[in-house]
Amino acid sequence: MSSILRIRWVIAPKTAPRPLINCNRCNGLKAYHSSGKFRVNANGKRIDAWLIYRCVDCDNSRNFGILERCNRRDIAPALLQALASNDPALARRHAFDVVALRSRIGRVEEFSDVTVHKQRLDGKPENTATLDLQLGLEMPTALRLDRLLASELGISRSRLQAWEEKRLLVVGPDGAKALRKPPRAGMVIRIELVGESDREVIISAAGG
Repeated sequence: MSSILRIRWVIAPKTAPRPLINCNRCNGLKAYHSSGKFRVNANGKRIDAWLIYRCVDCDNSRNFGILERCNRRDIAPALLQALASNDPALARRHAFDVVALRSRIGRVEEFSDVTVHKQRLDGKPENTATLDLQLGLEMPTALRLDRLLASELGISRSRLQAWEEKRLLVVGPDGAKALRKPPRAGMVIRIELVGESDREVIISAAGG
């Protein structure tokens, strides 16, 4: 019987990045947050669409382009419907696109609060000697991997580092220094738990 317990973690960030913009009402640099609403403008066969952002202090609006002078026939009908109906999933996807925000604004405030959805894939907790955590990302997060693991497993970051130094914890395929970087989709964290006095507590916290 296998002594490996495989668990999938899907990480979902809670707070979208906020671009920092000079607000003409506040007369200073302010964080803007996504309103979750789109603005769509049709000029003949050409379509423009924006995601509307608002100043966190005065509610002043700023539009971020999604479609620019696109021919209607080149746009999927499902996308047009999602824009017209302010589809929450589409708004969330664009709000969390920190790369696009940086390309337009430059300065972006990021957050590390996440929810982790855990699903046991294979193995039994009572037989576990090795824990395999397979990571998926709903959206990118700024949270460091060591902080994520420490929070979810209920252990200290110094203990994680000690495990890594003893090769009791291995991050694949990234390897060295991965603990100090944000998690990536497809990462697998293998932790050897033989001899750990709180093994059962760690396994339960992991989702076993």
